[in-house]
Amino acid sequence: MKKLIKYILLLAVLALVYVVYTNYPRLNMIAGYSAKNMASSVFLADRSFEFTDSIDNSFTPINGAADEINEKEKSATASVYGLLTRKAIYRDGLGAVLVPKGADENEAYLKPRRNRSDSGLAFPFGDQEQKDSIMEKVDYSMLQTAVDRMFSNNDLKQTRSVLVVYKDQIIAEKYANGFDKNSKLSGWSMTKSITATLFGILQKQGKLNVEDKAPVESWKDDERAEITINDLLHMNSGLEWEENYKEISDVTKMLFLTDNMPKIQEDKQLIGKPNETWNYSSGTTNLLSGILRKQFNSHQEYLDFWYAALIDKIGMHSMLVEADMDGNYVGSSYGWANTRDWAKFGLLYLHKGNWNGEQVFDPSWVDYVKTPTNGSDGEYGGHFWLNAGGKYPDVSKEVYSANGFQKQRVFIIPSKDLVIVRMGLTNGEDIVDFNAFLRDIIKSIQ
Repeated sequence: MKKLIKYILLLAVLALVYVVYTNYPRLNMIAGYSAKNMASSVFLADRSFEFTDSIDNSFTPINGAADEINEKEKSATASVYGLLTRKAIYRDGLGAVLVPKGADENEAYLKPRRNRSDSGLAFPFGDQEQKDSIMEKVDYSMLQTAVDRMFSNNDLKQTRSVLVVYKDQIIAEKYANGFDKNSKLSGWSMTKSITATLFGILQKQGKLNVEDKAPVESWKDDERAEITINDLLHMNSGLEWEENYKEISDVTKMLFLTDNMPKIQEDKQLIGKPNETWNYSSGTTNLLSGILRKQFNSHQEYLDFWYAALIDKIGMHSMLVEADMDGNYVGSSYGWANTRDWAKFGLLYLHKGNWNGEQVFDPSWVDYVKTPTNGSDGEYGGHFWLNAGGKYPDVSKEVYSANGFQKQRVFIIPSKDLVIVRMGLTNGEDIVDFNAFLRDIIKSIQ
């Protein structure tokens, strides 16, 4: 009997070792997400540890991590069952970043120089409140019903904000408890649309042409040399990439295990033909961020450009785009801003690049990002999502949007002069009915 018990215990230990060994990479991902998101939420978005721990980091499997924060050094650590611990630090101007073991956490770093001066104008061209006014063509009762429905059953939907802007006028604005117009919210992959816009700006300035071959030195002597910037902007490069957040994949390795995010996609091989193989890839966007960096003579110029040419220029002063350990902006995923500032970005596109009289990018750039990618069935353009394929059947096919994880959205509806923002923490595919949401808001505009 004793031998049998010892045998059973040995088998149990071996089984435990096997489970830990095979799941260790997942533990790295879980702890990495939890620590990074905790540091960003507390030190960037000014939320409390308790709020972040009980809400933002409470979904499976991230809730398997135990978090701690150090207010003095502005850091967060996350441990999964005591088997693996990850640490994220907050760097002023660059946001939170996971640090590898042995890294110098106090190493000097450059940060972007910002111009947050207030224009003194009302929203959207400034941060002052708009004068109260009633728009004659708006059925406010119908509009409010559509907005309120997005907050119904909010324990499940977890909508945090909705903002509707019609003819540059805020006609509806609502926030969940604990949030307001100043709350910074992660746009996740909406940041991709920010990254793409910078290429439109550089093209207007005559500093690059998106039809040119991608300037990647390591590709010059192989078949990848034929990939253009346009292919990358349309997620149609033919490069290998797995975008799977539920498993250890290319994207989770990039976000949680690497110091230099542009390098991950750069090192991938060609498995399809450029402009014929659409494949959504966060790695591609971070490669584009790396390509942007090469357009400047110094790292400081690269850091400043994102804000001077776009973000601060249109008054998105709450926005911060986080960087990796090597100082590359994580253009795929890590942009934070308040809801009104996300709306300003949508309004820039609604106005075809004209911001209060200044042309930030050429009007033709809007047509460019709305051109469907080959193979996407009309769902995707130049780092924007499209309704050209009829994803939202009760809404015009002209609608396009910046989309992000957990159902972040900035919808642009040109014919109705509308920009609609929805921010939240929704985990699940069919919880939010955007078709009905958009349909009912559009109906409220006579």
